[in-house]
Amino acid sequence: MYILGIVCSPRKGGNTEILMREALVGANEEGAETELLTIGDKDIKPCDACLSCQKTGECHIKDDMQMVYEKMLNADGIILGTPVYLWTMSAQAKILLDRTYALRYPNLKLANKVGGALAVAGRDGAVGTLNIFQRYFANSHMFTVDFADGLAGEKGAIIKDKRGMKSAYEMGRQITLLIKQKPKFPEEFDLPLYRFLKRKYKTSDYPDG
Repeated sequence: MYILGIVCSPRKGGNTEILMREALVGANEEGAETELLTIGDKDIKPCDACLSCQKTGECHIKDDMQMVYEKMLNADGIILGTPVYLWTMSAQAKILLDRTYALRYPNLKLANKVGGALAVAGRDGAVGTLNIFQRYFANSHMFTVDFADGLAGEKGAIIKDKRGMKSAYEMGRQITLLIKQKPKFPEEFDLPLYRFLKRKYKTSDYPDG
């Protein structure tokens, strides 16, 4: 059982990383093997919208994202962590999500994994940011647990947020316990719903007329 924590912060050793490490402690204590992966120090280019992955199932951009793909595919659980910048996720988090578009073809390659997310905000924006992750997991046919959020500004200040630290720790435990139950999405729905409808009912994205 392998849980991957991906820290999407440009700041090494910052509040998001601290909170992620706490989540992985919780996962470890329930018997999971864990790994923390930082994105800020990786060469990951933005998606260029070429759409070639729709045909090949692979991203044509050869950078550090190829390594991230492998780790995400091997993981039983994935925790995404981001600081909140201007009321939403960091640029690093958005690039990561955009590049995982390739993992949606020919079918949903992250399906049946368990997802969790955490966000660190100065005051506002954590809920809106975590809602985006919720939609991402649902549309990938992943299972989710409670998310964690913390309040912090200065580097390292998150350790003073007892509620935030404990929520991350318990989320890590939740993910591990849910994985042990081996949840599974109905096999018939191996695509996101809009693509499933195209295949089954020959629908289009936009109404005629």
